[in-house]
Amino acid sequence: MDVFGACWEGHWQKICDDWKLKVKDEDVVLIAGDISWAMTLENALLDITEIAKLPGKKVIVKGNHDYWWNSVSKIRKALPKDFFVIQNDAIKFGGVVVCGTRLWNLTNQSAADKKINEREKIRLELSLDSALKLKEDGDRIVVMCHYPPFDATLNDSEYTAIIERYGVDSVVYGHLHGKDCRAVKYMEKNFVKYYLTSCDQIDNKLIKILSV
Repeated sequence: MDVFGACWEGHWQKICDDWKLKVKDEDVVLIAGDISWAMTLENALLDITEIAKLPGKKVIVKGNHDYWWNSVSKIRKALPKDFFVIQNDAIKFGGVVVCGTRLWNLTNQSAADKKINEREKIRLELSLDSALKLKEDGDRIVVMCHYPPFDATLNDSEYTAIIERYGVDSVVYGHLHGKDCRAVKYMEKNFVKYYLTSCDQIDNKLIKILSV
């Protein structure tokens, strides 16, 4: 990763050191996509195995560079213990329900981009519908996506409208990188909390989203 700048030098060791300080086995860590540069599941498992050695339960969602991500059923069969995948569904940990999808680019959209966004809106609603089936009184819903659900000007979008309609508590996303990207690490918008978790934007350190 250091080909992308000095901020990535030793990034994995920084992540591990911070993770071990903050995470216990009963904690849940959300990883919002771009998990491995691998092109096949077999090779991606080399990276996933290293993540699995760290404490806590891990939940992943697909990023735009996760080319190894094909059959979700095969991925689930291959994942180590306490490693979970979100794809058009949801999973519950205590009083928190986690759901989500990759989403897509909202800026300068081509016809192909618009088609993908329409599909991602459907996937987001499917995942949130699954979350509502698991949700009980007092539970909170966290949406995990890779792309931000708004454009660089942080305007409302069809994604944020869906998120608000389902009463989501928090949204975790990534994708934005580089010192010149127009990124806001945290904001609250229409009663929903949004957290940017791209490693280079948060100094390779975990962010606490919710306490249960």
